[in-house]
Amino acid sequence: MRRSSQATGRAASDVPARKSQSMSKTSPSGRRRPGAKLRSPDATKQDIIEVATREFAQNGLSGARVDEIAAKTGSSKRMIYYYFGDKDGLYLAVLEEAYRRVRTTEAQLDLEHLSPADALRRLVEFTFDHHHTHEAFIRLVMIENIHHGEYLARSKTIQDLNVSAIGELERIYRRGLQEGIFRKGLTAIELHWQISALCFFNVSNRATFSQIFRVDLTSKKALAVLRAHVVEMVLRNVLKTPA
Repeated sequence: MRRSSQATGRAASDVPARKSQSMSKTSPSGRRRPGAKLRSPDATKQDIIEVATREFAQNGLSGARVDEIAAKTGSSKRMIYYYFGDKDGLYLAVLEEAYRRVRTTEAQLDLEHLSPADALRRLVEFTFDHHHTHEAFIRLVMIENIHHGEYLARSKTIQDLNVSAIGELERIYRRGLQEGIFRKGLTAIELHWQISALCFFNVSNRATFSQIFRVDLTSKKALAVLRAHVVEMVLRNVLKTPA
């Protein structure tokens, strides 16, 4: 009996140590996925934004559920609210990240070393390709338009990011005017609108357009043709003497 009592005592004395060791592997909320590795706060926030992007893009602001996002990231509502304030704060963070990514990639195009016409062509091609491969971005923009740009208006980050996009177009257009190859009377915002409209429609309306006219606008051949036509339409609008 004494031996049994000693064994029981040792087992009991081990509990705090084991509990402490286990708790050291949990998230700030005290919850974690089974077998999940420790992640830094930045990695945790990024994981939440990745999952939330898919949820908001698929279900909209009202349809997305924080409980579902928490479950898919192995976090908790408490943690999400700690990082983002509330559901609206998380949605805004998702919007900001979506715009940050497109503008960051766009800034790496190195357009200054191209002629004005080639720089404009490259920018249109990039926009077309980005929108085609990032349907979630298109859906988020559509959702934000449903909300009349209410959340976007709250974000100075997004406004600053889009200033850089307009600035790049202004530089390209100014160089084209100086070289005498672009026609006068256009603005960078008008050019941005035209490029966005053509590339955006290709994703936002391709399902309905394909169904109505019984054409497959998602095939490689169809996309290549549309891409070339979009580039041509923009350049014909800008060039003084279209090729």
